[in-house]
Amino acid sequence: MRRCISALKKNNLERNNIMATPAKQILVCQSFRVKGDPKGICHKQTDGFLQYIEEEILDRGLNMQVTATGCLKQCEAGPIMVVQPDNWWFKGVDSEAAIDAILDGIEDGTPSPAYLIE
Repeated sequence: MRRCISALKKNNLERNNIMATPAKQILVCQSFRVKGDPKGICHKQTDGFLQYIEEEILDRGLNMQVTATGCLKQCEAGPIMVVQPDNWWFKGVDSEAAIDAILDGIEDGTPSPAYLIE
């Protein structure tokens, strides 16, 4: 009986680790707006970026989640990417090179100054 209870606890812990809350979240503006308002520029310049970011996160072994968002109201600086809980806002994220620089900064614990909104 003890072995069964122990095995159940172990299975629950393993399941919880698989479903653990990510340490960070990347928010990627996709310009979704309410009431049919015209979309901003972010969705036009980021085609395929969500997939690329997800693959890079997995390749780098980062404990992060990628989320497409509605309009982040920074169109003049877009495309926009935000890293939480650090609250790092990045502008001009319009290439894989920009994404790589931002992810490098996340790994180093310092935001990439070339893209950081201050």
